[in-house]
Amino acid sequence: MAESEKKSTATDKDAKVTPDTQKAATQEAAEKPALAANKKTAGAKPDAKALVRVEGLKMHFPVYKGLFVRKEVRRVRAVDGLTFEIYDGETLGLVGESGCGKSTTGRSIIQLYTPTEGRVFFEDEDLTKLSPAEMHKKRRDIQMIFQDPYASLNPRMTVGDIIAEPLRVHNLAKGDEVDRQVQELMTIVGLDPRYVRRYPHEFSGGQRQRIGVARALASKPKFIVADEPISALDVSIQAQIMNLLNDLQEEFGLTYLFIAHDLAAVRHISDRIAVMYLGRMAELTDADTLYEKPLHPYTEALISAVPIPDPEVEATRKRIVLEGDVPSPLNPPSGCVFHTRCPYAFERCKKDVPDFREVEPGHWVACHLTDEPERRDGVDPTES
Repeated sequence: MAESEKKSTATDKDAKVTPDTQKAATQEAAEKPALAANKKTAGAKPDAKALVRVEGLKMHFPVYKGLFVRKEVRRVRAVDGLTFEIYDGETLGLVGESGCGKSTTGRSIIQLYTPTEGRVFFEDEDLTKLSPAEMHKKRRDIQMIFQDPYASLNPRMTVGDIIAEPLRVHNLAKGDEVDRQVQELMTIVGLDPRYVRRYPHEFSGGQRQRIGVARALASKPKFIVADEPISALDVSIQAQIMNLLNDLQEEFGLTYLFIAHDLAAVRHISDRIAVMYLGRMAELTDADTLYEKPLHPYTEALISAVPIPDPEVEATRKRIVLEGDVPSPLNPPSGCVFHTRCPYAFERCKKDVPDFREVEPGHWVACHLTDEPERRDGVDPTES
């Protein structure tokens, strides 16, 4: 049978999921601001328990010079001092421009990268202090869905072997029980169990990402890092994968770190949203507050770039266009790293690094404008 015929035979279950397109998902997010809040409690409850706690996380990559005698000359500051919490049962969205350190943050949290500094607590246990053997056991509870559904699956393994690998690595099942659980997982994520012996190249992009989701679920984890799981998919498939993740979260009580650069998609799925810029945290609050009352100028610019499916509103609203390029993490600016592109920057921004602090209940921001809000209107309080 020709490969194209195989793909058409393996009916893509994605077509049965609604909404049909990413545009529909974006429109829902725009027209129903309380969508995320209706799904679950938006933001963190006062008594919410932190499943993951990140303190002062840094991930710097050394740059070496020399052929025979290698000498470190600089460092890429991919992640430069993050502190935040992810609460049990919530979805924390992590957004920012490409190259801001989102994926590196996710990989550092689950110890795929060994952090340069900082601590990562999972269920009050410091992952950075664990031995390789201890971390191996902990990985049963911590899994990752990778960005590229093509590169993240071994082309030489059947789908059944790919999904079964966590079961075998963690000794969770043997013999016929492995086959039974694999078929059950395929059914859960919307794949036909009859295709268990097929290879990744015989599936569509949406189906491959579902295989990745099934693999992440195999060990029955508590926490999943979803690293841009929809960015490599057609817009008609993106909303379906998000809905699948929502359904799985409700069924299995999962906690997500959802990494993406599409703010409309992040709002659709997240309880709270964190905004990163050049390796640092700019703002963190619940999804609705971030859209309705952003406090950081960078967040304002990101939100202004999200299209609204209403021609009249889109034609009249003001778009904030940032000037210049994102600085290099090899040589980040002094003071506030955003001051080179900020329309409200003043002298203090160039010298002092703003603290990432809670300015309102549940609303964290790193910006000097929170101390001098009148500067947004062009008023210099030092001259009065």
